[in-house]
Amino acid sequence: MKSEKVQVKSHEDFLIDSLKDPEESAAYVFAVLEEEKPEIELLPLCLGHVAIALGGEGDRQWVKDFGASDKSQVVYELATWLDSLGLKLTVSVKKLEQA
Repeated sequence: MKSEKVQVKSHEDFLIDSLKDPEESAAYVFAVLEEEKPEIELLPLCLGHVAIALGGEGDRQWVKDFGASDKSQVVYELATWLDSLGLKLTVSVKKLEQA
């Protein structure tokens, strides 16, 4: 019996492929920001996935630096403060201007 190699994508590969759609990336980041009890490491992880899918090396470095600082905590604090005012921090796809 001849065995065949089946190539299987990892969960992360599948996620990165889906995040190449800006709508999917926006929804992913928004979902992370909406967490009721967010884990501080989750936002940099999410942004890293988006940077791989949509960005370049500079974007990945920015996320690495972002994750190494306390900036993700500040983002969650901003979201909580806005919520207390009846506002919501959101992420959406930027519409491209047509010439």
